[in-house]
Amino acid sequence: MEVIHDLLGYDGLKIYQDSDAFSFSIDSLLLASFINTNNAKSIIDLCTGNAPIPLFLTLKSDANIIGIEIQEYIAGLAKKSVEINNLKNIEIINANLINIYKVVGNDKFDIVSCNPPYFKVSEDSHLNKNDYLSIARHELKCNFLDIVKEASRLLVDGGSFYFIHRCERIQEILTLLKQNNFGVKRMRFVYPKIGDNALLVLVEAKKNKADDVKVEEPLYIYLDNSKNIYTNEVLSIFNYKKV
Repeated sequence: MEVIHDLLGYDGLKIYQDSDAFSFSIDSLLLASFINTNNAKSIIDLCTGNAPIPLFLTLKSDANIIGIEIQEYIAGLAKKSVEINNLKNIEIINANLINIYKVVGNDKFDIVSCNPPYFKVSEDSHLNKNDYLSIARHELKCNFLDIVKEASRLLVDGGSFYFIHRCERIQEILTLLKQNNFGVKRMRFVYPKIGDNALLVLVEAKKNKADDVKVEEPLYIYLDNSKNIYTNEVLSIFNYKKV
């Protein structure tokens, strides 16, 4: 069922979701918070879903933002979210991200962001019966190499590629970045709670720059003594009242 929600604690921003098809995850907001927009004039968000990252970025940037989403219905939700918020600086394009530079132009974006499908597809893959979620979570329509190559084509020299991914794929991720002339600048590991192993990693890499990695302090999602209460940092990202 299609519904309109506040974008978490941001009462001024509305987002269209569908409880039977697709809703954005916490990962998207963690990534949007991690992005330094600085003086960026142009941003493109790949795998944009229903556009939580473009919406969040309007809170800290006046840049022109494009969101790319392959699933027509989900892209429709994103377009409705942009319209209801009257955001003239966001454009949603329903298209495959592979070779999207031929549509939007190459070497022109200051920032590329992406909350990608995390999981490879194999005979052992357990795909969700919900096709929308399967495409969002599994590399059915594109893989991470496709995303890295497209980010390289889209970015200006020295532009920043921001993404979030699963820690178990970090060796592959770093190899692909290096092979495509990205230098890693920042990494931040995301933990469910203190004492757990890291589950996700936030990464900033720059096109045609050398590695100069700063590993930032850990980001914990939940308080140590509870799986149901967010840490103050996460509550701050959500614009919720701190505990």
